[in-house]
Amino acid sequence: MNKIALITGATSGIGRATAKKLAQHNFDVIITGRRKELLEDLKQEIQSQSSGRVYILTFDVRDNEAVNQAIDSLPDDWQNIEVLVNNAGLAVGLNHIHEGVIDDWERMIDTNIKGLLYMTRKISPRMIEKKHGHIINIGSTAGREVYEKGNVYCSTKHAAIALTQAMRIDMLEHKVKVTAINPGMVETEFSVVRFKGDKEKADKVYQGFTPLYGEDIADAILYVVTRPEHVCINDMIITATAQANSFYKVTE
Repeated sequence: MNKIALITGATSGIGRATAKKLAQHNFDVIITGRRKELLEDLKQEIQSQSSGRVYILTFDVRDNEAVNQAIDSLPDDWQNIEVLVNNAGLAVGLNHIHEGVIDDWERMIDTNIKGLLYMTRKISPRMIEKKHGHIINIGSTAGREVYEKGNVYCSTKHAAIALTQAMRIDMLEHKVKVTAINPGMVETEFSVVRFKGDKEKADKVYQGFTPLYGEDIADAILYVVTRPEHVCINDMIITATAQANSFYKVTE
């Protein structure tokens, strides 16, 4: 019987790639996001490529009531979630702190921190009850360093890392694994969202070198969740070969 994995933010990028990858390796997947049509497309793609089951939940992780309603709506045969991938996250805007846009700040804080907390609070008690489960939090190299104009985004990813470490301690006695995956520059919708739809500006971020792709992070997630029961990968930092950290990269 396949394990069940729930992936937030599955409409694009890392989340989409992770859902496909896990479904190809004996997982049934619950794919979640706000754009139902993209989830429907992903479901059809997964079902054409693998034998894994797919279930769609459409909601916004920033809304705790919606989180609770969505998870409570799962049929009985989808209730036993063994892997939670807290992937939903975003960066919005790139401003000095004194020029920051409050709405941008709130979107990042509500998604990157509160959304992660809402999902974990809802699903982790089920894992604790069964003394089994794995929570994957998608962080960032921005959670290790701070760069100019990245103030609030970097803060949210620092918080994600701190929460992961705290969860690892809290879950220890319950045999629930917790892992932080911290990617560097991944070519997804990330920069398009950050620059509020300006694709030309977003494309320039990845010019001159080969960045990571969603599939690269999905490979790492698959590795982490398929380790033996006695092995837990606590933390992983992944960058493109051309990128050492948030500050240093070389162009071709």
